[in-house]
Amino acid sequence: MRTMGRMTENNASMPDWEKRFRAPRVGLPEWAEDAPDRSLFVSNATGTFELYAWDRATGAQRQVTDRPNGTTDGVLTPDGEWIWWFSDTDGDEFGVWMRQPFGGGADEPAAPGLAPSYPAGLALLRGGGAVVGRSTDDEGSSVHVVRPGAEPVEIYRSRESAGVGDVSRDGELIAIEHTEHGDAMHSALRVVRGDGSVVAELDDTEGGTRELGLAVLGFAPGEGDPRLLVGHQRRDRWEPMVWNPVTGETSDLPVDLPGDVAAEWCPDGTALLVSHSHQARSELWRHELADGRMTRLETPQGTVSGATARPDGTVEYLWSSAAEPPVVRSTTGAVVLDPPGMRAPASVPVSDVWVDGPGGRVHALVQRPAGEGPFPTVFDIHGGPTWHDSDAFAAQPAAWVDHGFAVVRVNYRGSTGYGREWTDALKHRVGLIELEDVAAVRAWAVESGLADPERLVLTGGSWGGYLTLLGVGTQPEAWSVGIAVVPVADYVTAYEDEMDALKAMDRTLLGGTPQEVPERYEASSPITYVDAVRAPVYISAGVNDPRCPIRQVENYVERLQGRGHPHEVYRYDAGHGSLVVEERIKQVRLEMEFAQRHLG
Repeated sequence: MRTMGRMTENNASMPDWEKRFRAPRVGLPEWAEDAPDRSLFVSNATGTFELYAWDRATGAQRQVTDRPNGTTDGVLTPDGEWIWWFSDTDGDEFGVWMRQPFGGGADEPAAPGLAPSYPAGLALLRGGGAVVGRSTDDEGSSVHVVRPGAEPVEIYRSRESAGVGDVSRDGELIAIEHTEHGDAMHSALRVVRGDGSVVAELDDTEGGTRELGLAVLGFAPGEGDPRLLVGHQRRDRWEPMVWNPVTGETSDLPVDLPGDVAAEWCPDGTALLVSHSHQARSELWRHELADGRMTRLETPQGTVSGATARPDGTVEYLWSSAAEPPVVRSTTGAVVLDPPGMRAPASVPVSDVWVDGPGGRVHALVQRPAGEGPFPTVFDIHGGPTWHDSDAFAAQPAAWVDHGFAVVRVNYRGSTGYGREWTDALKHRVGLIELEDVAAVRAWAVESGLADPERLVLTGGSWGGYLTLLGVGTQPEAWSVGIAVVPVADYVTAYEDEMDALKAMDRTLLGGTPQEVPERYEASSPITYVDAVRAPVYISAGVNDPRCPIRQVENYVERLQGRGHPHEVYRYDAGHGSLVVEERIKQVRLEMEFAQRHLG
């Protein structure tokens, strides 16, 4: 396989917006727990996102995977001898785990005996083998223990969504996140032994009447230490606590910081690396377990997309801001991993806007081009919906700014980082709630002189694509152009065709199946309002997408065609997005050309 090489393309005539996509990027390196000099990371150095092995002792780097549509899911065994990676078909997310020696060699099935599935968590065992989570549309969720030379042993099964959280260092305890109570937005925890026998349960849902979620953050790193670091929402936000499933004891770790708090164990088990997210920005802290002392780790203002504490006491983290491209840094001050080739050009910083909305104050991030407004303005709506836009580098908003557009990104109700109630507000009036917040920010953008009301683009991907189509149908006077990327377009058909885990999420959001609450699916489905759409519509869709399947998109397109409404559709041979740089550039170019053509 190829090593990371430098791009030789002539960059002089290339526009900045394309350079931001083509500039090689690297993800945060993951290191093997018992061999910390062996690391695995993701990079697009060859033009497609693939996995790379890095031997820190020698400096050698090696491309591990090489597939037409890319690979991003991989993990090192604790001893660093093997790399497990997930093999699907053209981005359909349905496949099997493969493995390859760290030093190179042939790929082989990592878990023989397990049929293809959607992945639902993976925890690798010392001495070989793994705990593998699976999900299929026909059988639901299951967890299997795979050991060398033996048939896989099923230790858990449920019709509801579930997955592997982690396994203890000695392999005796397995943590499972599950939603057996029927609330796919809030998981409960179960710790079992290798034979599936239950050790302990932790459930904050109280039979579904108390909607508080739990998340596995990881078992303690010490030999024979059963403590599990858990994320909880008992104080209206995500915070860490330590749970001993053997004794039942829990230790609260109150952190006096606003916003959401996550954590991971430091390698010696005496402290936690705390990641704090608040109002679209993040920072890192060290929490001493002995006395609760907190020490802030110096990071620039912006967003830490991932961080890991190393055995030598340093912390490595992936940082960026809206203006500055991502870089893997260390608390030593050094750049940890410098990708080869050209550097991505900087963009413009974001400014913060708070707008009164029907459900409370709405936070939006705004990027402005040079010159005086009002500007043609893009409302770029994030997916998820349980996600949030942040002060982080993103090539697509920067491309719009380069072309003279202002860009507004709205952290609507349903977004994370603003408290549990804000995230959990999405119930029953799905889609319509988010668009109320978008409309409030749109009104501000026009009244403030930022946005030209005759040149407003509504766009987004995944859930953002869904909100785009719903928005141009329910707010037809508000938008000049709609650009929907891998959207939900026909909610009932999407439910029929999507992966089983997303069916569970839809039942939670809407309160039942399409047969049980048809009026809610109808009210929240873009196809219900297709005849009211006035803006020209552009749609891109992956033909292998298991999340927003192609059939429901075609249903919506047929309705547009039936009315002779101006629209364009781009179908590409991949899944829920593309990992190929040139394909991504092509898609963005088509979207911008469509907007410019229809805005005049």
